[in-house]
Amino acid sequence: MNTATLMSSKHDGHRQRLRERFEQSGLQAFHDHEVLELLLTYAIPRRDVKPLAKALLSEFGGLSAVLDAPLPKLKQVSGVGDHAAVLLSLAPRLLDRYQQDRWQKRQAFHSTPEVVAFLRPELSGEVNEVFCILALNSQNALIAMERVQEGTVNKTIVFPRLVVEAALKHRATAVILAHNHPSGEPKPSAADRQLTLRLRKTLHDLDITVHDHIIIAGSAYYSFAENGELA
Repeated sequence: MNTATLMSSKHDGHRQRLRERFEQSGLQAFHDHEVLELLLTYAIPRRDVKPLAKALLSEFGGLSAVLDAPLPKLKQVSGVGDHAAVLLSLAPRLLDRYQQDRWQKRQAFHSTPEVVAFLRPELSGEVNEVFCILALNSQNALIAMERVQEGTVNKTIVFPRLVVEAALKHRATAVILAHNHPSGEPKPSAADRQLTLRLRKTLHDLDITVHDHIIIAGSAYYSFAENGELA
């Protein structure tokens, strides 16, 4: 194996280790030059990008300054081609768009009929039982609706762990539980009531409020909150 092949293998191994570290723990343990290295590996193949990452930090004075630098100035740094310059310049602008999308005005729920109106087109046409959660923020605005499990025509076995994972994933401060009864009868079963109480207690221990559990059954519905079962 010649020297060039050895160096290429070494660089490939370093790139792979950077990616594995990111997959395992995000960027928390990364130095600034390693963040730039990881970005640059996607624009510059088969080359040691550590010296370039350090050169960029030295030239502009810090990670944020590198990412905020105008394209022409990035290209003036030796080793930064068009692809690398665009990728570096794209990173903060992509974050801006992400924040705009995430924090744009979201639908907020102020009453049970509003929630039912939202859920009915989602669940009333399902031929099998589907259990889902509405993850809400502190203003009761919808963060996400997630289908947790799907069952048969008359039964869904819901694993509380999956409901908790979904709520935590969306960083919800409150949730509305929901499922459908394809039979058209909205009245909850004993199992529905047991599950609701169990989830309410489990989520309460995590500082997540269960506002309601709503069963959609065609044009009819049942609200645990309206019927005083969450008081």
